[in-house]
Amino acid sequence: MTAFAAARSLLIAFTGFLLGLLLAAMALPIAARAEPPTKAENAAKAAAQAKAETASADETRTISIIVYGNDPCPTGQNGEIIVCAREPETERYRIPKRFRGKKAQPAAGNAWANKVRTTEDVSREAAGLPNTCSMVGTGGQTGCFAQFQTQARLQRQQQKDDAANGGIPQD
Repeated sequence: MTAFAAARSLLIAFTGFLLGLLLAAMALPIAARAEPPTKAENAAKAAAQAKAETASADETRTISIIVYGNDPCPTGQNGEIIVCAREPETERYRIPKRFRGKKAQPAAGNAWANKVRTTEDVSREAAGLPNTCSMVGTGGQTGCFAQFQTQARLQRQQQKDDAANGGIPQD
């Protein structure tokens, strides 16, 4: 059966090749009949191109510029229109407003050790390493019990803290 499948594949490929040759042969006479453009068509094309060049030369250019303090607005030459936006002198050497965004400040009271621990936990879970409580990887199941123990310990600690504060939870 494999010899039959190979022969069938070759037959399909050969048929496709012949069909491509046939289409190319049919397109050749059509391409040969195309006539070159006449002198009148060439002249019309050249006139249209010259008209487009003169039209672009007649158009005026508009330029937008920011000037600072009492600096004069420059004058346009050859039909240029210059639009000036005036800013105070104190803005001259500053970083542009679009780049002055405030950086996000880290949460207050979050210790560096907590950030490192969180990063390590996330990278462990993503890799499916041992002690991660993940379905991925060979040792992922070992971390589920450790995670359960940690959660239980935190709950007991929270209950002790609530009892010490008279039963009022503290945020």
